[in-house]
Amino acid sequence: MPKGQAVIDFHTHIFPDGLAPRVLDGISSKVNITPTSDETLAGLLKNMNDWGIKISVIQPVVTKQSHFVGVNEWVRSVCSERIIAFGGIYPHTDNYKRDIDYVVSLGLRGLKFHPEYQDFTVDSPRMLRIYDYASDKGLIMLFHGGEDPSVSPPYKSSPARYARIAQELRGGKIVVAHLGGYNQWDDVERYLAGQNVWLDTSMGFEYFSPEQFMRILKTHGPDRILFASDSPWSCAEKELNSLSALPLEEGVFEKIVFENARTLLGI
Repeated sequence: MPKGQAVIDFHTHIFPDGLAPRVLDGISSKVNITPTSDETLAGLLKNMNDWGIKISVIQPVVTKQSHFVGVNEWVRSVCSERIIAFGGIYPHTDNYKRDIDYVVSLGLRGLKFHPEYQDFTVDSPRMLRIYDYASDKGLIMLFHGGEDPSVSPPYKSSPARYARIAQELRGGKIVVAHLGGYNQWDDVERYLAGQNVWLDTSMGFEYFSPEQFMRILKTHGPDRILFASDSPWSCAEKELNSLSALPLEEGVFEKIVFENARTLLGI
């Protein structure tokens, strides 16, 4: 990676110190991935310092309505010059407008959705109403995309479904993680590349080929690709090194690792 290059990691996860070990053990028991930190704020900041990452964006997943207030207030409490937080809502809430308004009142920048962990079909009519309201409130929406190693198929999202959402929500700020769909990159090329969405690179460079990434980059354009690691489930340092080794045109690396996220976040 070029020395001194500022980096924003758009997709990371942390938990309160007392909860992090239990969450880490629970996920680790389901996936064959060695985490890069203990999933605490201190662990994330240490990695950021070691790897030259200026800002990380926290992406919480709310899996119960009873967790809604606590999760959002906690992520707000850890925000700083180096930590930006999205909020989350429980998709099966009885009042999504109330909950989205609360996230906005906390000053959080967006919403994280995970159709597998939160058990919803990503392009259902009810969810489209939720996205539309969130978009009207100026929130960025980041979605898990593709397979998840801890969940069995059939999956509740796909690149084709995200393309439909992009067409329905013209002007909405939609980010699809894992370059549009983990282990579904052929369908990303077929349906999603070139649509009005941002794609983050999390959990990517260890799995898709450099040639496929370059094809998606060419079709989608360099202005809507965001560097991300899904920390602690991928090593941001290795991901950055893989990206910097690609034959990118001048200025594209800087856009992907910093400028695009800075513009989208409005910082």
